[in-house]
Amino acid sequence: MNTKPEITISSLDASRLESLIERLPNKRLPGKIYLGKELARANIVKPQLIPTNVVTMNSTVRFIVDSTKEDLELTLVYPKDIDLSGKKISILAPIGSALLGLAIGEQIERPKPGGGTLKVKISNITYQPERAGDLHL
Repeated sequence: MNTKPEITISSLDASRLESLIERLPNKRLPGKIYLGKELARANIVKPQLIPTNVVTMNSTVRFIVDSTKEDLELTLVYPKDIDLSGKKISILAPIGSALLGLAIGEQIERPKPGGGTLKVKISNITYQPERAGDLHL
């Protein structure tokens, strides 16, 4: 896959993520680099205008990892919200930043930290804060 799908991010998520990037150490952290690139290419809209089929922060997303055919359901969270439940994924993880802004049915490839590529496809969004009216304003 040579082209990346268009992504849409809420202005609230974009602001919080830009702040997160600024607070991260200046090292070449892959998660920081990928997230910065995604924010730079994103279509940013007000939280109320986010389509209901788009992955936003704190969304619970069902997706398939192409290489393993693994079907996962995880909640996309800020690093501070990770816990030991195994049901959350950080926005700084390669898959985490890949999920942000994608719509149901879309897929994206991302380089894996150890080499090769990782392709994920969104199959469902079981919870999206904006759709539920949880705009966190």
